[in-house]
Amino acid sequence: MLKKYNLMIILFFAFSFIGNALSENNFFLDAKKKYDEKKYDESKFLFQRNIVFNPKDENSYLYLAKIYNLEENERGEEININTVLLLNPKNEEATYILMEIELKKSNYSKVQELLETFTKMCVRLCDNKNLILDSLKNLEPKNES
Repeated sequence: MLKKYNLMIILFFAFSFIGNALSENNFFLDAKKKYDEKKYDESKFLFQRNIVFNPKDENSYLYLAKIYNLEENERGEEININTVLLLNPKNEEATYILMEIELKKSNYSKVQELLETFTKMCVRLCDNKNLILDSLKNLEPKNES
């Protein structure tokens, strides 16, 4: 009787764990679907919910940053991009977005620093390097001593 009871408990926890893992993954997939449908408020809620269950999911932070960009919430965008880079310093898209943010701030030295990193890691977005270089030409190195 005791063995049967223990087996039932183990099975209960195993199925609970599997169910939670699947539902957590569904938050991201559902959020991405809503994002692609341009339902940004709904997708933002689902990305945030996914982060509760999976706080190291860099993609949820990346999409939140994109949503904050659309909402013109610069602080929210930058916080989420920095979180992506904290979780994965080699995230090419986040590095590119941070360069754009720093360009808006006219932070010449930070953009230069990020550009060096970006050049070493770029795979998909390498063509965008020229856009950053062109923007840098229009900036004077104001914050270099």
